[in-house]
Amino acid sequence: MRVNTSQESDCFDANVRMVRNDARHRYELFAADELAVVMTFQDLPGHTDIVGSQAQPGFEDGGLPMVLARYALDDVVAAGKRIIPHCNYVRRFIADHQDLYTQYTDFPQEA
Repeated sequence: MRVNTSQESDCFDANVRMVRNDARHRYELFAADELAVVMTFQDLPGHTDIVGSQAQPGFEDGGLPMVLARYALDDVVAAGKRIIPHCNYVRRFIADHQDLYTQYTDFPQEA
């Protein structure tokens, strides 16, 4: 299992830690050692498909999903892969940060 961790404080002084959990195919954000946000992915040749994201009850607000989205997308780009955003939240995040991620993104075909 490859684990990338980063620790930083958010604006609410919570201890925030992010992990890429390859065994569970997801990025995880912990706030004060409590699982707060999960973003699932599927690794493909040359791509990482961000499938979905879920904030745990009590963590929907406060910007933590955005923190995890940025961490996950930066990790994909740093790995030299392209992003496939099937997750609606990630698709909106990329649209709001076009200068950072659009050049690394292959948008899925709409059915």
